Amino acid sequence: MCAFETLWGARVRPRGLRLRRTSPFEDSPAVRPFPVRYGRRVAPGWWWSSTTGRLVAYGSGVMRTELMLLDRDPAVVALACRPVELVWREDGKAVGHAPQLMARLQDGSGLLLDCAGRSGPSARLAERARVVAAAAKAAGWSYRLAGPPDPVLVANVRWLAGYRHPRYAAGPWMPALLEAFGSLRPAVEGVRELGDPIAVWPAVFHALWSGVLRVRLDEPLHERALISVARQEAEAA
Repeated sequence: MCAFETLWGARVRPRGLRLRRTSPFEDSPAVRPFPVRYGRRVAPGWWWSSTTGRLVAYGSGVMRTELMLLDRDPAVVALACRPVELVWREDGKAVGHAPQLMARLQDGSGLLLDCAGRSGPSARLAERARVVAAAAKAAGWSYRLAGPPDPVLVANVRWLAGYRHPRYAAGPWMPALLEAFGSLRPAVEGVRELGDPIAVWPAVFHALWSGVLRVRLDEPLHERALISVARQEAEAA
């Protein structure tokens, strides 16, 4: 069984993830708030999502990293923080778990995600993850217990995320950008060809964030990193 809280604050317990609702899960507020623990570096906050154009809550830096990676994933069309809670019974007692993040995917299904953290999942979380994964699979969704991502990937995506806002988009000179990187070449060469580097670099970083351009993110980004137009953009051009 799962529960979610509507936009007007009513707590609802539908029978399953397939139940029809007037408001989709991704539009619902968190069923549980994240506590502020004074004296600790772990604190909740907000992430501005380029996928949805609005703020998404998170409870820790680990969650923020996973939100960032999901926000760049082309398969993700919506993001939410703890919009659903699953409730079941163990040994005669009610047990509930609210996965930390939810993503709506292009095919209409959903992804529920928990962050294991650097030290890995606790025994309690691992057991609850097993139940949630089975429930999600039965509903045609998926569940992931995310471990620590590759630090090089995270550093690269974090840099690109600083240019995720549409104000950095190439705009009317997008055709020139696609032409400059029509074949694989060092980033700095294409930037110099396009004009003033101060104006061009943000557009290149935004194109890398949005997937218009591609680059290897498992290696450190630098000015001579090899960049090209992504395959789907090349076909469209």
